[in-house]
Amino acid sequence: MTELEKLDAGLEFCVLDKEVDARKQRAVLGCAKIEAAASEDERDAAIKELLGSTGGIVNILPGFHCDNGKNIHVGEDFLANYNVTILDIAPVNIGEHCMIGPNTLITTVGHPLSPQGRRKKLAYGKPINIGDNVWIGGGCVILPGVTIGDNSVIAAGAVVTKNVPENSVVAGVPARVIKNIEEAPEG
Repeated sequence: MTELEKLDAGLEFCVLDKEVDARKQRAVLGCAKIEAAASEDERDAAIKELLGSTGGIVNILPGFHCDNGKNIHVGEDFLANYNVTILDIAPVNIGEHCMIGPNTLITTVGHPLSPQGRRKKLAYGKPINIGDNVWIGGGCVILPGVTIGDNSVIAAGAVVTKNVPENSVVAGVPARVIKNIEEAPEG
């Protein structure tokens, strides 16, 4: 298998591989295209070209970075605030009506714990799934393999290392549930 085939199969791969790097360079250019857009229509077109799929309303503010772009799938009414990074070597699925605060990192990539593996520049990816109506506060880190349930809130500065149940507020390092969200009556 090539390193790119290993990456796509969810196996350990070498980050220095030319095909792997070419994918990252395409994403770098796509992010730069979003930054350079002269109009809202140009920016929207650049976003839709970079990401794997989007809803109709997608707002990505300056400072956005990603590893691939095509592995990012966002639903309707999506906001990524300033300086959001999504390292999407594996799929990142984000539901509808989600907001991501500034300076947040969502990373599907991890590296071996062994020094030998890190010296070989090995990495692996695990998908991240974020439900509908999720608010991720500023300065958060979402680690590989995590699922965040619908209607949840990730408090500013939280480091999410494990799955978050729906209707939860999580905070801290590592993040833990601090509150359950009760559905407010409409009106």
